[in-house]
Amino acid sequence: MIDYTIFTKKNMEEAIQSLEESLKEEKFGVLWKFDIKEKLQEKGLEFEKEFKVLEVCNPHEAQRVLSENEMAGYFLPCKIVVYEDNGQTKIGMPKPTALINLLNNETLKQIAKDIEERLMRCIDKSI
Repeated sequence: MIDYTIFTKKNMEEAIQSLEESLKEEKFGVLWKFDIKEKLQEKGLEFEKEFKVLEVCNPHEAQRVLSENEMAGYFLPCKIVVYEDNGQTKIGMPKPTALINLLNNETLKQIAKDIEERLMRCIDKSI
């Protein structure tokens, strides 16, 4: 599986707020929140679903990954999405291990596994 996605009973804003709090505990910060619905509507396109992308980063981990292989920068920062699907709020992310496997580097695979587990805990805590 290349992604990790869960349901939450929280609404979008509650889920994002809770997620941001759990990310801080793991020393990840939200660099940017991208509201896809708003951006598409701004461009004159109809899109009814709420869909937000959070770009998250732990500077220490980013430095470790980039020092090992600069090509890993193509996968940074990590993305977590919060969106509505059939009236339910979902939180998900592409798994860092799935992405980093493309570089075929054992050290990076171990770092990605650790980051993935930490981000999954953050998502789980936020439900």
